[in-house]
Amino acid sequence: MREEYLARMKHIAFRGGKIALELISSGDYHLKPDKSILTKADVEISKLSRNVIDDLLKTSDHMLIDEENTESAEYSDDSHLENTPFIWAIDPIDGSRAFSNRMPNFGISIGLLKELKPWLGVVYFPMFGELFYSDGKQSFFVQNAFTEREETKLISPVDHQISSQSIFISNDSFFEKFDWDFSDCKLMNPLCAVLGLCWPTIGRGCGAFFGAHIWDFAGSWPIFLSAGLSLRSYQAGKEITQLDITLFARGSEDPWKLREFYILSSEQNFSLLKGKIIPKNKIKVRKKATTTSR
Repeated sequence: MREEYLARMKHIAFRGGKIALELISSGDYHLKPDKSILTKADVEISKLSRNVIDDLLKTSDHMLIDEENTESAEYSDDSHLENTPFIWAIDPIDGSRAFSNRMPNFGISIGLLKELKPWLGVVYFPMFGELFYSDGKQSFFVQNAFTEREETKLISPVDHQISSQSIFISNDSFFEKFDWDFSDCKLMNPLCAVLGLCWPTIGRGCGAFFGAHIWDFAGSWPIFLSAGLSLRSYQAGKEITQLDITLFARGSEDPWKLREFYILSSEQNFSLLKGKIIPKNKIKVRKKATTTSR
């Protein structure tokens, strides 16, 4: 069963990658009501994903949470989640804005949770030819994926020492609410959430700032756990260990979006990275205090 499900996930990534590469220059996209971008590749890969696991979805043991499927909102309650052993969460194109601008920093993410916990994960970056996946026991990084020149490396815990060489990966909206202390660690925004969650697992960056949806982290979840990294709440430092409906904006128009921001990092680096994130309101208070003292 495990091998079969992983094979299906890799098939979605492989075929989806071909679709993405064929359509990246088409310019066929439009804005959704929330102003995010929907491309033809999103739609086609979403259809592909559902077709590949359609027989499973016809049983009561499986459900699919797909960014491009409006029916996914119906599953955002405890009864659906607790009574479904296997939950698939798919983002057909993560980094749609980059994709629509013909940039290479986009990925296809497929995650499979078992009993609400991360189990199998596949994340594929077609333009880079790089595949990250977890088989439920170990995780791997593959270069030249789906070619005869594949090179596969085991992902093991990373011990990243923060220095002036380090890079922390931010999300799209980071600077709307926060500023960053650049003194000994730089900041990068790749416009792709799954890239920010996967790259640190192989030493490309010391962590990431994250605030998005279940489909944005389900595929990479078991992968970054293999690297000794986890998502901890920016405010309380509490780690996400399983799918818990209270973590999301239940009852809103966007029920699968996390309520809080999270930091991806090792346990030892969490406090240091959190200290570099400066809320905008604190900056205003500091400036006001300085002005008053004068």
